[in-house]
Amino acid sequence: MSAITQERRRPRQATRVRVRRERPGGALGRYTDDSGEPREIVCRAGANGSRLVIDRLATTRGDERLVAHLAADEPAENADIITSLYVADTEGRHCRRLQPDDLTYDPSSGRTTDPAPALEQPSETREEQLIDARGYTYSLHTTGKGSSIPELRWHSHPPSSSGGDPEIVSLRHVIGNLESYEPARVLTARALATHDRDDAMSVCVLRAELHRINASRIVLNRGLREAVLAAVNTRGLSMSEIAIRCDRVKRDSNGTPSGETSWLGRRIGLLPEGGKSAPTPWVSSEVLALVARRGLGIAPRDVELD
Repeated sequence: MSAITQERRRPRQATRVRVRRERPGGALGRYTDDSGEPREIVCRAGANGSRLVIDRLATTRGDERLVAHLAADEPAENADIITSLYVADTEGRHCRRLQPDDLTYDPSSGRTTDPAPALEQPSETREEQLIDARGYTYSLHTTGKGSSIPELRWHSHPPSSSGGDPEIVSLRHVIGNLESYEPARVLTARALATHDRDDAMSVCVLRAELHRINASRIVLNRGLREAVLAAVNTRGLSMSEIAIRCDRVKRDSNGTPSGETSWLGRRIGLLPEGGKSAPTPWVSSEVLALVARRGLGIAPRDVELD
């Protein structure tokens, strides 16, 4: 069994101790320190199958301290044993702060592995943020209270001038508001790779959202919109003619045909759908292919966004 790590200074002693076993992914133990701050012991995936036993603040999940680093071949029960000994020993609860190198250190080989190109601490505000045209920012953070397993989710932060509160949003919401798949999709995939084996954090919802985005036949329409506007501005095509080529025709009271430009405007994100206040950034892949091939005479792949 790995030895409990030592620290040069002793953290505050606890005045009240409570240890309990929970379902996988929950805290291994909890206690309240002498300042009244609740703390919890969790297990996080490390390099090459190793596991880090971490003492952290239960409220903010900050002030992380490394209790033990278990090698990949150690039984899972060792984390529970170490937690019980650590929480019960109020006179000898010594541990140092968690360091970035701990996440890439392999206790079996004694070597540091190459860090994964991922988000190291998605719950921290230093995480990379994405900004849309309205000034909203999007970042990955953990969410969850009490004994529930923290979930890694995308959050939307309104501009500071609006005074609104952050809210949990889907990956589809982030991509739609940015009108671009990347880098939100890349950041999501990297975060999933990093925390795939992290029992102290749930990524089930985030993984499902990424799968739906990758498998969906509803795609971004920005590339199609840009191609339609370019055809109107440089090729002499009209919106009406493009719609007629797509068999979207209307007739006035005299029977004169014209293209349903409103239909085309909605499909490419220039006009809102009925009952909506803003245009949609999405279009079905079938409609995208129809407008590209018949309306513009180009290959659908030329207007599809990666």
